[in-house]
Amino acid sequence: MKVKILCLFVLFLCFIAACFSDSVPSSDSVKWYSYNEGIAAGEKEGKKVFVNFYADWCTFCAKMEKETFKEQSVVEYLNEHFISIKVNTEKENDIARKHFVRGLPMTWFLEPNGEKISSLPGYIQKDMFKQILQFIHTDSYNKMTFKEYISDHEKSG
Repeated sequence: MKVKILCLFVLFLCFIAACFSDSVPSSDSVKWYSYNEGIAAGEKEGKKVFVNFYADWCTFCAKMEKETFKEQSVVEYLNEHFISIKVNTEKENDIARKHFVRGLPMTWFLEPNGEKISSLPGYIQKDMFKQILQFIHTDSYNKMTFKEYISDHEKSG
């Protein structure tokens, strides 16, 4: 009898852990929002918004998910400085059309009010992506090109 109760208790704990595992962000993963939630959070928190457009069949989307979005420095920078949105273009093609998504993966950066800053098509390697995040977050895009930004940081760093 005690074994059955113990088994039921363990199963219950596993069920609870599974239910809440996606809702509690881990420090080693990007906190992803749905499109509408993310746009609202960006405006409320005054943070720039990063939008990742992907599809399940996209090889380079999967590579970016596996490599770029698992890099600890990228995860920490996104979670601290941006509201991150993930949009599956197969399921939310109206949002993809609104952002002129023609190929995947596609990255968009938005102001906290939802105004478009810039887009980047294709796979972005983790080290380059971190530099892009810093370029956008620091508003350097208002003062210089990305090439100038990289050049300045190579000289100073």
